[in-house]
Parts: sequence; structure tokens; C-alpha cells
Amino acid sequence: MGFFKAILLGIIQGLAEFLPISSSGHLKLAQYFLHTEEAAGSEFDIFLHLGTLVAVLIYFRKEIWALCISLFKLKNNLDNQVHYHNRLWILYLGLSTATTLVFYLVFQDWLDKLFDKPNPLIIALMLSITGLIVFISDKVKNCRIPAFSMGFIRSVIIGLGQGIAIIPGISRSGTTIAVSLFCGIKRKDAARYSFLLSIPAILGANLKELSSFKELQSSELAIYLAGFVSAAVVGYAVISLLISFIQNSKLKYFSYYCWALALVTVLIVAI
Repeated sequence: MGFFKAILLGIIQGLAEFLPISSSGHLKLAQYFLHTEEAAGSEFDIFLHLGTLVAVLIYFRKEIWALCISLFKLKNNLDNQVHYHNRLWILYLGLSTATTLVFYLVFQDWLDKLFDKPNPLIIALMLSITGLIVFISDKVKNCRIPAFSMGFIRSVIIGLGQGIAIIPGISRSGTTIAVSLFCGIKRKDAARYSFLLSIPAILGANLKELSSFKELQSSELAIYLAGFVSAAVVGYAVISLLISFIQNSKLKYFSYYCWALALVTVLIVAI
């Protein structure tokens, strides 16, 4: 796989990771049609996800720092309520992450097979489901619960949604945001929660593939870095765009795209 294809896949990852259109589904379809599925294994996909992780860390650096500070601000003062709410954010993010991890461990063999041997027709079906989930989420109006008040059950449900989104074609951001909205979480908080929830998920996936990274040749590493940088740059640019779409209930436009891509994929495979 050359630099151009690596950069192209990085751009696709940066766009699709945060837009509710499934980055894993797009990567697998791109690799299938570009005939790079053998050259770009799961470790390359994880490397691209690491690029979008950097985008999240930079974009939400102030919020992440505030959450970290709140872990150590336990005294009663005027800011105590803010720190308490931040600690609840951390608690629920932890519960959602743990739920996703349990889901993955239970269905690990099945999920790994989906990634190792992706079927474009199955991905097309999952994209259609993503479109339906995103379309329905735009119809949800009663979203008034702040994330720090979501409670145990809602955090677990969101974690399950993220676990299901491991399937190529099911959007992680789209599913977690939609499930949050279905649970009544405020639209702005649903977006922030989804982005912050991606941090431990991507870190965990990178740790899982750490041994594979150590075996990369210098020439391969340069190509991987090209994809990493393009994913990070494009991902950063997309975050604010998605937040605006969520707040204005315009996610339905992405559902049209998912359905169109699914149809095109089926037609190409059939031909």
C-alpha cells in the first residue's frame, strides 16, 4: 500500500469517525474496492483511529483537563458542585466503557471474524441500519437530562450501544449519540459524551495491537504515519461540524448518505 492510498484512507477515517456514517464500514469498503485489504490489516485501522483520538484530545483538551482536576478537588467550596458533576461524568464514562469491554469479550470471536473477513454486503446492511438509527434520533425532542444525571442504567445502555457499533457498518458516534438522545440526554451533552467515550475505546484497541506495531518495518511505519496525520487533521475539522448538526437536529442528512452508500455498494458487488 502506497502513501496516496494511506492518506486517502486517513481522510476517510477522519471524516467517518465523528460523522455518524461508520468509519470501520467505510475503511473496510475502501480497502475492499481499492484492493488493499491484505496490505492494510487491523493494525493499520487502529493506527488511523489513533489519529482521530489525537483530534479528540486536542479539541476537548480543556474539558479533559477540567475532568482530571475535579478528581482531586474534594473540598467544599463554591466550585464543589462543578467538580462533583465532573466526577459523575467520569463515573458514567467508566461504566459505559466497562460495559463495552464486557460486550466485546463475550462476542470477541464473532466480532474479530467480521473484521478479518469483511463482507461488503453485510457492511451495506449495517450501513442501512445506521441510517435508520440516525434518522430516528433526529425525531427525539425531549432531551433535557444533563449527562451528569444520566444514572447507572443509561450509562450501561450507551455502553452496549458502543459495543454493538464495533460491527463494521454500525457507526460508533451515530449509535452512542442516538442512544443518548433516546435516553433523554441533552443534545450537546450527548455529543460530548460520545466523543469523550471514544478515548478509552481507541486506547484499548491500540493496546491490543501494540505487539503488531512493534513488528512494523520503517517503510511501513512511514505509510502508517501518513494515514495517522491525515486522519487527525480531518477528524479535528469535523468535530465542530457534527456538534452543530446534532444541536440543530440535522443528523437525518447522514442517514440519507448511509442508505445511498449501502445501495451503491450492493449494486457494485452485484455487477
